[in-house]
Amino acid sequence: MLVVNRFDVPEGGEETFLQQGEAALTALSARPGFLRGRLTRAMDEPGRWCLVSEWESVGSYRRALSNFDVKMYGTPLLAAALPEASAFEVRLEATPGELRAFEGDLAPGGAA
Repeated sequence: MLVVNRFDVPEGGEETFLQQGEAALTALSARPGFLRGRLTRAMDEPGRWCLVSEWESVGSYRRALSNFDVKMYGTPLLAAALPEASAFEVRLEATPGELRAFEGDLAPGGAA
């Protein structure tokens, strides 16, 4: 499962945002099911940032969000995310020389 949270960071707020990102990634990465995470910045729009994390399952991600440390150190960052869909199931994955397909967890019509 892929989680993509996008942010608009005002000029001059980068250092605080990076500190919040470090705290959030530290808390998230300690949770079971966390695979990897990155805090990224748009090359052509310096105020646009993205927190990308990968999880074993939607359940592990949802359980992580209820953890005390994630609430304490992740919420200040996640609360500033743009209000849009952020959790995505992986349906296709490519590596050099290989393409893999995965079954979706969503029922036809969208609701899980």
